[in-house]
Amino acid sequence: MTLRLDSRLSLFLPAGRRREAQRVAPDGTSTLGHLVESLGVPLPEVGPMTVDGAPVGPSYQPAAGETVDVAAVPRPQPVPLEPGQHAPRFLLDVHLGTLARRLRLLGLDTAYHNDMDDPSLVEQANRERRVLLTQDRGLLRRRALWLGAYVRGARPDDQLRDILERFAPPLRPWTRCTACNGELAPVDKADVETLLQVGTRRSYDVYGRCVDCGQVYWRGAHGDHLARIVDSALATVTAARGDSSA
Repeated sequence: MTLRLDSRLSLFLPAGRRREAQRVAPDGTSTLGHLVESLGVPLPEVGPMTVDGAPVGPSYQPAAGETVDVAAVPRPQPVPLEPGQHAPRFLLDVHLGTLARRLRLLGLDTAYHNDMDDPSLVEQANRERRVLLTQDRGLLRRRALWLGAYVRGARPDDQLRDILERFAPPLRPWTRCTACNGELAPVDKADVETLLQVGTRRSYDVYGRCVDCGQVYWRGAHGDHLARIVDSALATVTAARGDSSA
């Protein structure tokens, strides 16, 4: 049989096998999902699959001589939301700390740990219905995981763009603590001035404080850099949503 893979899935294939058509020998018992993963492609990255135009699922058992078309997951990718939830929640593995801070900067509910093993990550993602973001393909292949996504790119800018293009989530910039993910609330300068350096007290009058960890925020010297990240993110999400409605 032949698996015809979407070109966007080629990065998961060994360098010497990055071609659209993949010859696979069905054994009569392996499912289509198993055969796709045997090539190195995690199922959370796979979209619709068809045989002769008819949709099939991962549990389908292909036969010799068939040709299966395997699409990449659609973008923007819909995420099931809990009642009262307005945007996807995320959980990031240990290698994506900078991305976690940037998602929080944009107001997205983003959990991150630098000391959690794979089973614990899957358990939290499932319990809290968070999309697990990782560059660990093995983690995405865990059967118990309800929903995960492979993060493309080595640079934080590229990683952020990839996630925003994939999920196009509604953004609420400047509303979350980048340190702990808590929500920010406005605070009077008089209530926090004892926590501030003299230069900060003299230069700034508008502050916010995390309701969970107490971290105090203001638009400091780094504000222009963060504002550029926010503006670029808003433009990326707008473009992604426009593509989906075109």
